[in-house]
Amino acid sequence: MRIQVHDLGVCSWSLKPPGMAELVDSVRQLGLSHVHLALGRLIFLDDKQKHMELGHLRASGLTFTAGMIGFPGEDYSTIARIRLTGGFVPDEFWNIRRQLTLEAAKIAEELGLKILTTHAGFIPPSNHVDYPKLLGRVAELAKSLKQRNILLALETGQESASELLQFLNDLPGGNVVVNFDPANMLMYGSGDPIEAISTLSRHIHHVHIKDATASTKPGIDWGKETPIGTGEVIFEELLPAFNKINYTGPLAIEREAGEEPIADIRSAIEFLQKLPK
Repeated sequence: MRIQVHDLGVCSWSLKPPGMAELVDSVRQLGLSHVHLALGRLIFLDDKQKHMELGHLRASGLTFTAGMIGFPGEDYSTIARIRLTGGFVPDEFWNIRRQLTLEAAKIAEELGLKILTTHAGFIPPSNHVDYPKLLGRVAELAKSLKQRNILLALETGQESASELLQFLNDLPGGNVVVNFDPANMLMYGSGDPIEAISTLSRHIHHVHIKDATASTKPGIDWGKETPIGTGEVIFEELLPAFNKINYTGPLAIEREAGEEPIADIRSAIEFLQKLPK
């Protein structure tokens, strides 16, 4: 399924499948053929189980737009908690999260994926003592992924677009791009998503389609994720903004909240299909 020039897909974790066979069935029932695939569960399987689950994926006929890795110990209960526990920032989790990212890259390579997305954690100001440390950690991972012909994509939200752009420009070695999520920017209070597209421009290689209301206390309290088309992301402006930067890549619907995510994803597909061409 396509929306204008974009392949429309779904984030696998939004479907909450118990296994890969169930994931394939759910995606097909939605009428989709593209998936942003969570890899964390696959890492912890034994070889026999992993072989079986990867077999379901390979035989599915689905296209996997990217892989995704999140980490045990990340606490999204509040912005303050994820600031402390997210991504590659906490020293006590760095070694294990580095290893998990590299293991995810191995699986991504087996499946022929070219992008691995993640949250790096809150990027400190460029004059902060910890800024070079996070630069080094991300650069180290990006270098390892480059050897597998995989881009490391950092997801937007936890910092402004200009701060993320500076971080990307300061990274030695390259091979780091952006997974753009407009709703995250509203929920964290990190800026206007439409303006951010222009700022990040050529760095955007993958996109989440998600909606939210904006935080009333940016950086302190969350905004609220909503079903697509009911929040404050202006989708009528979002797609033209991608056209202006010549982004023609996939759009992956993500729904993390709500009691009926699959119904919300169906509604999202219908909403996106009705957008002006």
